[in-house]
Amino acid sequence: MNITERFLHYTQFDTQSAEESQTVPSTAKQLVFAKYLKEELEREGLAEVEMDDKGYIYATLPSNLDSENEPPTIGFISHYDTSPDCSGADIKPRIVANYDGGAITLSEGIVLSPKTFPELLRHTGEDLIVTDGHTLLGADDKAGIAEIVQAMVYLKEHPELKHGRIRVAFNPDEEIGMGAHHFDVERFGCQWAYTMDGGDVGELEYENFNAASAKITIKGVSVHPGYAKGKMVNASLVAAEFLQMMPAGERPETTEGYEGFYHITGMTTSTEQARLSFIIRDHDREKFENRKRLMTRLADELNEQYAAKGATVECEVKDQYYNMKEMIDPQRHVVDLALRAMEEAGVTPKVRPIRGGTDGAQLSFRGLPCPNIFAGGINFHGPFEFVPIQSMEKAMQVVVNICTMVAK
Repeated sequence: MNITERFLHYTQFDTQSAEESQTVPSTAKQLVFAKYLKEELEREGLAEVEMDDKGYIYATLPSNLDSENEPPTIGFISHYDTSPDCSGADIKPRIVANYDGGAITLSEGIVLSPKTFPELLRHTGEDLIVTDGHTLLGADDKAGIAEIVQAMVYLKEHPELKHGRIRVAFNPDEEIGMGAHHFDVERFGCQWAYTMDGGDVGELEYENFNAASAKITIKGVSVHPGYAKGKMVNASLVAAEFLQMMPAGERPETTEGYEGFYHITGMTTSTEQARLSFIIRDHDREKFENRKRLMTRLADELNEQYAAKGATVECEVKDQYYNMKEMIDPQRHVVDLALRAMEEAGVTPKVRPIRGGTDGAQLSFRGLPCPNIFAGGINFHGPFEFVPIQSMEKAMQVVVNICTMVAK
């Protein structure tokens, strides 16, 4: 089975995670794929293949070195859930061979065009796997899984390529921020690892947002509107007032690069009660702390304003993850090795900050330095997602190169 066949087969499993679920994994259908993947690793001859009751899979490619001086054990990680943002059921992938640089009709009235997605043009002449325009593709992160598994198979089939002990792991629920929560770092047993979960070819990321959530709960005073003068406090209007107090130029749609933001992700309002949900993001730790303080301060100001009338405004802020750069900088050899592996594979590295998070961020703070390497997919989380086959092949080669370079 080649990497394309492997990936296409993976897309036939619906592994969408669910934000509001209280189970682990968040959806039972993820376990269906997890069981298949465990069996596949066993068929491919990996050792120490195990899956825990939460769907976390661990396996080993044993060292083929004769030397008593074994190199460090390293690992590669990908997640198998797909985003709740778009359906992952009944995916119909199609290969567009030797892409000519034009528009690609996915289905009637649904077109993947370089006018809207100019990144297509970077892959002219390559073979693209696309959707039918009604689901996501699942390259995030089944492309990463296919690349890791294919690399392990390649190393097994080429014993002349010397490598130490390699660990691989696959987990659920990354898309809802829970992927690393139940990851057993001690069981994994690696000195460092890489998540294969980046985007376009060449991407290498070891900086990410510091992240927090904020929930604003407003309890108004509901009175019959005919007799409300001087009594009613409309929670919907207080919510609108809170939004007006937020910095207008610090939203996702107005920021880029290292700029942080506040993003409202949900709002339910009535006269009696309103709830606002936000995420807070910033690469800089001090600015991140200031952003959290601003949310609390604005809530306190409104609370003081309306408390005498019987209304309340409460703010609950919870940290989610931190910028892994502060954990990886002291061990820069982990990044340097990946850069050399890319160059050896003929890939030009593109080092950039993640305007988001990754399981590697949480794992880095748990003692497992874990930069993020490209998996090759583009336009994640939507029906215009695609992945060039050549990008997956390059990512697979980068994994192989890292394994052999560590042995040297």
